[in-house]
This record gives sequence, C-alpha cells and structure tokens, in this order.
Amino acid sequence: MVSEPSGRRKKARVLVVDDDVDLLALLEAGLEAGGYEVEVCGSAERALEMLEVAAHDIIVTDINLPGMSGLDFCSRVVSERGNLEVVVMTAFSSIKSAVQALRAGAYDYLMKPLDVDALVHRLDRVVRERDTLREVERLREIVAEERGFEGLLGTSAPMQKLYDLVARAGETDASVLVTGESGTGKELVSRALHRRSARSGAPFVPVNCSAIPDQLLESELFGHAQGAFTDARKSRAGLFVEATGGTLFLDEIGEIPLQVQPKLLRALEERKVRPVGSDKEADVDVRLVAATNRDLEAAVEDGSFREDLFFRVNVIHIHVPPLRARGGDCLLLAQSFLERYAARFGKAVEGLSSGAAERLMAYNWPGNVRELRNCIERAVALGRGPEIQVEDLPERVRTHSRAQLVVGTDDPSELAELAEIERRYILHVMEVVGGNKSLAAKTLGLDRKTLYRKLQRYARSDAGGS
Repeated sequence: MVSEPSGRRKKARVLVVDDDVDLLALLEAGLEAGGYEVEVCGSAERALEMLEVAAHDIIVTDINLPGMSGLDFCSRVVSERGNLEVVVMTAFSSIKSAVQALRAGAYDYLMKPLDVDALVHRLDRVVRERDTLREVERLREIVAEERGFEGLLGTSAPMQKLYDLVARAGETDASVLVTGESGTGKELVSRALHRRSARSGAPFVPVNCSAIPDQLLESELFGHAQGAFTDARKSRAGLFVEATGGTLFLDEIGEIPLQVQPKLLRALEERKVRPVGSDKEADVDVRLVAATNRDLEAAVEDGSFREDLFFRVNVIHIHVPPLRARGGDCLLLAQSFLERYAARFGKAVEGLSSGAAERLMAYNWPGNVRELRNCIERAVALGRGPEIQVEDLPERVRTHSRAQLVVGTDDPSELAELAEIERRYILHVMEVVGGNKSLAAKTLGLDRKTLYRKLQRYARSDAGGS
C-alpha cells in the first residue's frame, strides 16, 4: 500500500458510509495512507448530519444501508450538493444496480470485496478531474477578465519573470535580444517591449531576415539610390529610416549574411545609414530588438556571426520559455484560443472537457504556442458540442503519453536507454537555467557546439514524432 509522507497536504476530504464496522476501519486506514483525510459513519442519515457541519470533497457509500438506501442518499447528495462526487460500492454484482447507481448521479461504481489500493487510485482520478475542472474554470475567468501583459497571456512563474524583465527593459533604450524556440511568441514579447517604451507612439517595424534574399536584405534595411541596381527605378529610404523614432524588430537575426553584418553594426553604433548606391548618409534613431531561435554564441564561435555585432545586439537578453515549461498556461492559452475561434466560426463552444484538458497538459508541445493555437483551431472547427472533447484533438495529442523515467528498478523492461536519460536531463537543465545555453553547457560539462547540436536533434525528433 502506498504510504503518505508526513507533512504533505491531504488530497481531499472523504466521507465513507457503510454499516460494516470492520470495513470502515480498513477503508479509513487505507485512504489515510493514500493521502486522504477520512471520516466514517454507519448510515445515510448520520452522513447527512455530518455534511451539514463539515465540508467534504468525495463520498464513498455502500448501496445497502440501514434506513435510507445508498442510492437514495446518492441522489439526494447530488441534487443538493452538486460539488460533491459520490462513489457507490456494493457486494451485489448486477448490471441493474450499476445502472441505478449511475442514474442516481454516482461518479463511479465499485464492487465488494474492495481492493483498497484500487479505491485509492480511483479517488485519485476523481481528484485529478476535479482539480482540472477547477483550473479550467479559473482560467476561463482570467480570460474573461482579459488579464494579460501587453498581449501576452500566462500566470506561470517563468512568465511572471519574463513580464518583470520586459517591464524593466522597456524603460530603457538598450538593444534587446529575444531568444526562444520556434513558436514561443518572440515577436509578441518584442511588441510588448515597444509598447512599454517611450517610443510606443512611433512605428514598430518588423523584419523577417530569413524571408528576404541575401542580395535584397541590405537594400531593405538601408535603402537604395535610384539606379543602384537593376529594377531600382526610384530611390527607397529603407526600414531603418522607416523605423526612426520607434523600434526596429529584426526577427531571425542569426540569418543575416556576413557581408551585411558590418553595415548593420555601423548603423547601430553611429546611428547613420548609407543607402546602396548612394554617397550620402541619413541619420536614424531606432531602438533595436532582435530575435532568434539559433545559438548566436555558437554562431560566433563557428564564424557565421560577428562577435562585435553579437555584443551590440545582446545588451539585454530575454529568453521566452517553451510551452512545456509553463505548466497551467497551456490551458489558459487554450481557453483564449477556444473563445477566439468559437467567435470566428460561429460555434457555441464554451470550454474544454476534463479529458481534453488532461491530454493538452500531458503533451510536450514541440511547436509551442503556435502548435497549441493550431490544435485548438482544429478542435473548435471540428467539434460538435459545448465542450472540446478528447476525440476533437489531433491524433498526436490524443495518443501522446509522457513516459516516466524509471532508474531504480530490477525489471529490465522498465529501464530507459542511456540516450533517453541524457535527453531528458539536458532538457531539464535547459528549463532550470531559463534557456541560457552557455550556462547549461557549463552545468552539463559540454561545449556549446555539442549542446546546440543535441538540442537541434531533439527538436527535429520531437517535431517528427508529433
């Protein structure tokens, strides 16, 4: 039987109702060992009196009781106290009694003789579903109140730290490097920095450096003179000039070609740009925010990114945590997306079922918030009821199981491969250090290139397996 460590918070308060004194003693001891606070009594009438003076979370009751039957007791409790879950037990096995118990509103139905460990596990499921539903309802209220931070949504500890750093960085004019996995919301963070700054009334100009061909990127950033190259029929000021007074957001800055990097560095340091094909310079006044999912320090080491430019853009570093490190934020975001797409598709979908919520929490989200948004859009589009059900979710989310890592066992079939142990430990260290690859490499005793290669391999593996 599972023992409950002393001092641990009890899972729930359980009232057990049965006229068998020996069974009551057995269940009381077993449930307390399983982490529950337990009270017992011998009749439904006495149980109703106890419910008037003390709060309980779960009732476990026999069907055959002296006086009021367990079924009548169950029906009364469910109708009068809808927040209580009732588990019915009986020594008489029949389909009829099972149907009667469920029709009376029972959460579940168990046969005697009872396996106490099985009862503990059954009640654990009740508690998990109760806690999940409470969390979903709490998150609905948060979304309804539009509690967020500059368009960002999340109440987890990693996000609270991010909000604090964004608020402090927003007060300065220093360059900021925003890092994080693909799909974590780096542009949203960058826009929040702009809105928190003294430049909020001026333009926020985003540039996806990886989407512009190398030969055109210099012209896009710094502009060009008429006739500077084929098809340059008229002069163009460029995005640095366009963003003057505001914020220039360089997404995927790690993709900027080496030949353009010196000119970018000069523009940042001297606040001047020279359009392609021109001999005149233009003054610019921009606050730079850059983002990347690459390890720029490793890029500096392999020579694909200039060290002086790295230091210039990395005055303040903000790491956006992956969704898997944000706990209940997954459900908060899911509820927000659900309401957005329900309104867009004209669907009367109000929330998540407890089963769907559990699947969302169990999935590791290699595509982060972007993947979650697509998942909920699909579920709302295909769903038919007022709640998103498990079957409405994509197969990769429905069937995913977070395997436990077992090392203290004598059963070879339960032991994990060494590569899997290494993978999970590396990812755990990355979460603990907030995505700081240099600190993670130091903690793990690896050089940054080796760590970066491993992380890329894990990302490809997760994406391929999802």
